[in-house]
Amino acid sequence: MTVKTAMRSLLLPMLALLAACGGSDPAPAPSADPDSQRQLGQGNIIGFTAGDAHAWLGIPFAAAPVGDRRWRAPQTAPGWSGTREALHFGHACPQIASPLGGAPEDLTGQLWGEEDCLFLNVYAPRHESGALPGNLPVMVWIHGGGNTVGHSGFYDGGPLAAAHDVVVVTVNYRLGPLGWFAHPVLDDGDPLDASGNYGILDLQFALEWVQDNIAAFGGDPDRVTVFGESAGGTNIFALLVSPLSTGLFHGAIVQSGGTGSVSVERARNVSDDPTAPGAAFSSSEVLLRLLGGDQCDRSCARAQLDATSDELAGRLRGLDTAGLFALYSDGDGLLGPASPTVIRDGHVLPEREFLDVLDDPGSFHAVPMILGTNRDEPKIFMVFSPDHVVRIAGLPLWRRDARLYELTAEYGGLAWQLRGVTAPAARLRQAGVPVWAYRWDWDEQGRRFGINLSALLGAAHGLEIPFVFGHWDVGRLSGLLFHERNAPGREALSARMMAYWAGFAHDLDPGRGADGQGPVWQRLSGGEGVSFLHLNTEDSGGIRMSREHLDHDQLIDRLATDERFLDDEERCEVLFSSFRFGGDPRLAEDARRLGCPLP
Repeated sequence: MTVKTAMRSLLLPMLALLAACGGSDPAPAPSADPDSQRQLGQGNIIGFTAGDAHAWLGIPFAAAPVGDRRWRAPQTAPGWSGTREALHFGHACPQIASPLGGAPEDLTGQLWGEEDCLFLNVYAPRHESGALPGNLPVMVWIHGGGNTVGHSGFYDGGPLAAAHDVVVVTVNYRLGPLGWFAHPVLDDGDPLDASGNYGILDLQFALEWVQDNIAAFGGDPDRVTVFGESAGGTNIFALLVSPLSTGLFHGAIVQSGGTGSVSVERARNVSDDPTAPGAAFSSSEVLLRLLGGDQCDRSCARAQLDATSDELAGRLRGLDTAGLFALYSDGDGLLGPASPTVIRDGHVLPEREFLDVLDDPGSFHAVPMILGTNRDEPKIFMVFSPDHVVRIAGLPLWRRDARLYELTAEYGGLAWQLRGVTAPAARLRQAGVPVWAYRWDWDEQGRRFGINLSALLGAAHGLEIPFVFGHWDVGRLSGLLFHERNAPGREALSARMMAYWAGFAHDLDPGRGADGQGPVWQRLSGGEGVSFLHLNTEDSGGIRMSREHLDHDQLIDRLATDERFLDDEERCEVLFSSFRFGGDPRLAEDARRLGCPLP
C-alpha cells in the first residue's frame, strides 16, 4: 500500500464525518400562513412564517427569458388568477454547478439551472396583513459568483429582516453567456436588446418591481438600499453609473466588489481578418466555434458568419442551453465559463471606465455608500488550488509553503482593497458622496480534525456574508467553519454587522448601528488615508477605527522591497496573482518595474 493510498483510506471516513458536521435533515415543506397574504399587481400571493419573519419565495419579477426572449431586455411577468403560494425558490439561472455558488454538491461541474429563472424572494418582519407598518427600509441583495454562478436561494433574509425591521429582497439575474453576450447579429434596432448586459437589465427590472410592489410587504420604495458581494458588488457599481437606474435605489453597500468591466469591442472582438485568433471567450470566437467543425477552418467559418448573419440570431436563440455552454470551456473550474461580463456598451452602461465616470458627479447616481473587503480575500480560491494546498480525497489538509501562502494572501487582499475601496472611495469622496469603509478580519475557524482552517481560510472572500445575514447554513461543511467553540464571538460580531448594515438602510448612515449599541462608524473625511472600521471579535482586537493609506504605487514599492520573498520569481508570482484577477491596466507597467516577464 502506498503512502497516498494509506492516507486516502484514513481520510475518506474523516471526510464523511466532516460532511456530517455541517449536514442536517431536510427542512419540512413550509405551510402557507394566512397572515402573509398580500396583494401585488400580478395577483394575490401567500407566503409562510420563518421564525419572526414572513417569507415569500420564487416570485416572478419578469417573463421567462426563453426562446425569442433569450438575449433581450426583460419583459413584464404575466399575472395569475387565484392566490399564488410562494413557498419554494424559483429555478436558479443556468450555470456550471460550483462549490462557490450554492449549487447541490452532487452536481458540481455539471450544467445546472433553467433559463426560466427571473425570480426574487422577499423577507419581512412578521405582521398581520392588516397591520403593516408601510415605511420599512428595503435591502435588495445581489449575489456574487463572478457573474457566472450563484442564486438568490442561497441566502436567507429572514433573520436580518426580523432583527432590525427591514424588508430584504434577494434576486436572481441571468449569468454567464446568457447574462452577457454582445454581438452585432443580435442588434435588431433596440439598444437594450443589443447591449449585451442582460444581467444588469434584469437587476434594474427587479428594482423596478420593488418600486411597484414592495409597499405590499411593508417596505418603502423611497428607502431602497442595494447590497451585494463580489460580482454582486461590481454589478452595484454598474447600477451606479448606468443612466437607466435613476430613482431605483437610494443607498449602496459593496462587499468585496470592484469597478471592473470590459469594452464592447473586447466583448465582441469582431475582426476583419478571418484567420486572426480573438479573445478566447469573445462572442465572435463563440460564433466561429458554432459555425466551424472538422471540415471547416476559421476562414470557412467566417465566410458562413458573413453569409448567414441575418439568420444567425435565430439560430443562437434556438440553441439549447447545453449546446450553448458547450461552446465555452469551464474556465477555472470554480466560476464556470469565462464569458465577458459587465460590458461598456454605451447605452445601458457608459463607454468610459467606471472610475472615470465617478470623477464626474453629474454622470452617476451619487447615493451614500459603504465599501469594504476582507483581509484574506484570495484564500477562498487558493484553498481549491493544488498549487497552494495539499489535498487528499478532495479535502484540503495543509499549505504547501506557509510563508508564500500568507504573502500571496496578504498582497492579494491589499490589491482587492485598492480596487474595491481605496480607488473608488477617492473618486466618490471628491464628488461629495458620503462613504464609509470597512475591513473584515475574522479568522476564528480554528483547527478541526487536525486541519488548521484559520490558516487555510482566515478572513477569506465571501465568508463575511453569513455574518451580515445572521444565517450560518452554507452547505454540508458549515460545521467546519461555524461551531460551538467560535459561537460566542462569531454571533456577537454578526449582531454588530447586522446592526450596522440595517442602520445604514434606515438612515443612510451606519452610525452606531440600528440598535445604537456599537462604536461610531466614522465616515471618510479629508486628508490622507482611508478610515476603516475593522470588524473582528473582542478576543481578536474588536471593532475599531484605523486610518490607513496605501495607494497603488506604494503597494508596488512595498512588494518590490519586501525581504520576506526568497527571490524575484516569487515576487513576480505574487504580483500577477494579486492584480491579474482585477484586470488592472497597469499590470504590464508594474511587471516591467519589478523586472517580471509578462506571462
